[in-house]
Amino acid sequence: MTDSNAVAAVTFGDAAALRALIGAEPLVSDWLTVDQASVDRFAEATGDHQWIHVDPERARRESPFGGPVAHGFMTLSLIPALLGKTVALRAC
Repeated sequence: MTDSNAVAAVTFGDAAALRALIGAEPLVSDWLTVDQASVDRFAEATGDHQWIHVDPERARRESPFGGPVAHGFMTLSLIPALLGKTVALRAC
């Protein structure tokens, strides 16, 4: 799945170029699909097997979200991958 607003990674050569982004429109990456298999692998890696993440049937029945949700730390761990799709730094 792609987003029509996605752009190719923008290359920056120095800190001043990065500072120029302050107040500008945010850079947008392509969509990244997070499926149940990815959530299950994250649970295995971290030992966090909370039912709201890894038990889709129970999560559908009991969760206020109507289904399983990804771990909060999983979403944070995706930042480098998504950042790498939007920003590239050129070695000086």
